[in-house]
Amino acid sequence: MIIEITVPQLPESVTDATLVAWHKKPGDAVSRDENLVDLETDKVVLEVPAPVSGTLTEVRVDSGTTVTAGDILAILEEGEVAVVEPTVTTEQEPVSVQTEQVVSGTVKMSPAVRRLLDEYDLDATLVVGSGKDGRIIKSDVLTYLENHGQENVTPGDPMPELEVAPIGGVRNEQRVPMSRLRVRIAERMVEAQHAAAMLTTFNEVDLTRVMSLRKRYKASFEKAHGVRLGFMSFFAKATVEALSKFPTVNAAIEDNDIIYHDYVDIGVAVSSERGLMVPVLRSVERMSFADIEKGIDVYAAKVREGTISMDDLTGGTFTITNGGVFGSMLSTPILNPPQSAILGMHAIQERPIVIDGEITARPMMYLALTYDHRILDGREAVQFLVSIKESLEDPGRLLLQV
Repeated sequence: MIIEITVPQLPESVTDATLVAWHKKPGDAVSRDENLVDLETDKVVLEVPAPVSGTLTEVRVDSGTTVTAGDILAILEEGEVAVVEPTVTTEQEPVSVQTEQVVSGTVKMSPAVRRLLDEYDLDATLVVGSGKDGRIIKSDVLTYLENHGQENVTPGDPMPELEVAPIGGVRNEQRVPMSRLRVRIAERMVEAQHAAAMLTTFNEVDLTRVMSLRKRYKASFEKAHGVRLGFMSFFAKATVEALSKFPTVNAAIEDNDIIYHDYVDIGVAVSSERGLMVPVLRSVERMSFADIEKGIDVYAAKVREGTISMDDLTGGTFTITNGGVFGSMLSTPILNPPQSAILGMHAIQERPIVIDGEITARPMMYLALTYDHRILDGREAVQFLVSIKESLEDPGRLLLQV
């Protein structure tokens, strides 16, 4: 039976995708549910699995081509396929392959990891996965390359390293097309600049009590909930409390209307190899500190492994971004349309401040709130940021909601 492999239904608001890479070529045997090709959209990489086992007889679309839902990508002839278990020859270094890594002859991995393996023409069965259920993650591949060297691998088409040429010597430059995600990020940044009247207000917060609280309950919190107690849960809780006092900050403009939300969906900006992604924590007003930390951990793992979905990235009524993890002291974050505000966290540094007439060193962080001046007045924006500052400088407020 001849089966057409087509572009699946794309996520809502996504009109097309780019074919990134084929993992099979004409004549190759494939197993049911084995990934045939990766499609990259504005936000995520979609895998197109084989609907049945058989032989790939024809590939109709080349890598780099833009496709839309329903386009025919390849032709598959259905038939029984013998599954060849991975073997180790005497020329190879003995490797212990975890049996749970292999499902129908296919090693579990994300599209990003698969591209890295393809780049170095590396057999996936040589790499022992440390991820959940034996999944191979990027660090596993990098560790293998570091431990075994690259004498047995051949890079397919790696990014060439540019050497600094001596004065008067040959100077090189390189032209590389932007990924769809980077193009989309650029479009949204320009869109935000043109569509909103953005203004940023700043404040600083003394994190002495938050840090003391974390230090005191860090071990017991992790033991009780199985997750670390980070700073983001404090900021998310403080944000929820501030949004309850100033609901317009949680609203959005649609045409000539203001859309108010009775829920708080917070987008948490996460950096990835493909660019900045903003997965959304839903109904944070109902979440505990542990729920927030677990949710962030799940999204961080998905971003690292390349398994983040479009549903994870859509929506959101407010965004928090943390440039402090990269050492940023102060910045003016850009709105994530159609949201009306975004909170920027920054690096924590001990600085001298005056308390009751005495100069003392405290762990301080600058906060930045960029907001849409069309919907928010300066008074509301400043008071919103002050509310976050007060909650963080006296965490007991978060429990009492005052």
